[in-house]
Amino acid sequence: MFEIGEYIIYGNTGVCRVEEVAARPVPGTKTERLYYTLEPVYDKGCRLFTPVDNQKVKMRPVLTAKEADELIKRIREIDILWVKDEKNREQIYKDAIRTCDCEDLIKIIKTLYLRKKARLKAGKKVTSSDAKYLHLAEESLYGELSVVMGIPKNEMEAFIYDKVKED
Repeated sequence: MFEIGEYIIYGNTGVCRVEEVAARPVPGTKTERLYYTLEPVYDKGCRLFTPVDNQKVKMRPVLTAKEADELIKRIREIDILWVKDEKNREQIYKDAIRTCDCEDLIKIIKTLYLRKKARLKAGKKVTSSDAKYLHLAEESLYGELSVVMGIPKNEMEAFIYDKVKED
């Protein structure tokens, strides 16, 4: 169970701060259930209520600063997503995003960056699907790393690029 004040990843919402853990009535019954009250870090004024035992939405603690640093050091080693069947490309991206796993997000970013580069070089536009999933992966990854490392989210891409370039 997460503690009040802890930062967690809550599905595609991204980084949230646990504001409260409290029993709330279950609608339509006389029973109560433990709920988290979550405040998304990048959506000020928004509050989410989710059961502590929610199995539908992925919840996990954010990385530690040490884990984040190690992850950034391993970016070059992390492979891209190999998509054999173009028809399944979007589903593969969706599935990878749903894992809320930083390594999977890096795979998407690397894959789509290379794909974007190749398409532009060939005189083609970036597909809207590719642009959408690149944006989602970047927002999720940079959002988490920003909170963990204390670097503004809008500076995270450049920070990572500089770190990877150093190695």
